[in-house]
Amino acid sequence: MKNPDGQWTARDLRVGVTAQGKSRDVALDNLDAVIEAVEGDGGRPPTDEEIRDLGVDPEVAQSQSDELPDVL
Repeated sequence: MKNPDGQWTARDLRVGVTAQGKSRDVALDNLDAVIEAVEGDGGRPPTDEEIRDLGVDPEVAQSQSDELPDVL
């Protein structure tokens, strides 16, 4: 579906995910990637460099426990 701002939105109702792109084809490609990440073995753990780019020290992030905060 083309949005008023010119972006395209693609939805997969079966999986319940949505993706956007600058064109219909890009939105569909992005949707395929999201579905692969959700259902398949898509995606990968972030590299230390990607973690640093987010402003997080990878050593600190790896040393924290796997328990979720009470609010979650």
